[in-house]
Amino acid sequence: MAQSFTGMLGIEHPIVLGPFGGLSSVELVAVVSEAGGLGSYGLYGYSADRIADTARAIRAATDRPFALNVWLPLETDPGAPAAGFDRAARAVAPLYAAVGAAVPTAVPDALLPPVQEQWDAVVEAAPAAVSCVYGVPTADMVSRAHARGIAVVGTATTVAEAVALEGGGVDAVVATGFEAAGHRVSFLRGAEQSLVGSMALVPQVVDAVAVPVIAAGGIADRRGVAAASALGAAGVQVGTAFLSTRQSAASESHRRSIRSASADGTVLTRAMSGRLARGIPNHAVEEIEAAGAIAPFPLQNWLTGGFRAAAAQQDRGDLLSLWAGQAAPLAREDDARRVFDELLAGVPARS
Repeated sequence: MAQSFTGMLGIEHPIVLGPFGGLSSVELVAVVSEAGGLGSYGLYGYSADRIADTARAIRAATDRPFALNVWLPLETDPGAPAAGFDRAARAVAPLYAAVGAAVPTAVPDALLPPVQEQWDAVVEAAPAAVSCVYGVPTADMVSRAHARGIAVVGTATTVAEAVALEGGGVDAVVATGFEAAGHRVSFLRGAEQSLVGSMALVPQVVDAVAVPVIAAGGIADRRGVAAASALGAAGVQVGTAFLSTRQSAASESHRRSIRSASADGTVLTRAMSGRLARGIPNHAVEEIEAAGAIAPFPLQNWLTGGFRAAAAQQDRGDLLSLWAGQAAPLAREDDARRVFDELLAGVPARS
């Protein structure tokens, strides 16, 4: 199965870079792809023109296969929710004041670009793969990608989601356990009702679908890779260990927070985006949760984005979204190539 996965994508090793929405970098994608894995770039919030520019930049940095990642809209997500804006804005006002910025007073007409426009741009860019989160791509989306020779990879947090993705025609499924950093990308049930650990999730998904399964969540070194293989995974997707390296777009304070995290130092919270996500708690998370006023996604994500952008410029880790997985204490390297080599040491030798 690992050979069918790597062969499908034209890569040498079954190691996938986790796509970071907002923290991806061309340099990190190129390092992973050049090493023989699949570099991935998250396109959250990107316009069609920005997607085209990003794909060109990646191709200028490497001629190896890479993937682009798209968030699908959940039916329960309104296009531009105004519900709870005033209370949520008051809750984040002290955080804006901390970075010397003004709190927004009005919601823009559109908080995110239409996913169809993003998909059109990805198809035009023709990466080796397009991965998606928060749902099953439509039959038209899959067929258009396949017509351009693009593999389609879906992401599941439960067995039922994996089965739904296979039924939708995806070529591989990422089975992401609750240990993983960032957003819990559940779509059939609520995220709080879909918290399955990787050790339980991966083998059940392997048994339930015929397409290659990529294990994600809690994998940061050769031991995690070997364990994923023993569970039947065709490959691994790794986020936090790469996010902590100097090639990622994470701030220095974010990288330091990952490397200094304790074994139980991450939490699941809706504070920063309105959707459940795993990260290292800080002043911003505590302030918002204490206020008890969190707007729906994507409004909350846009609302916190203003002070987070300023905090990133000031390297204020206490005000950033410090996404990190439960394996953060195992993220000990600051160079992406050394991380890759450590992971590669856990890939079983081919017979």
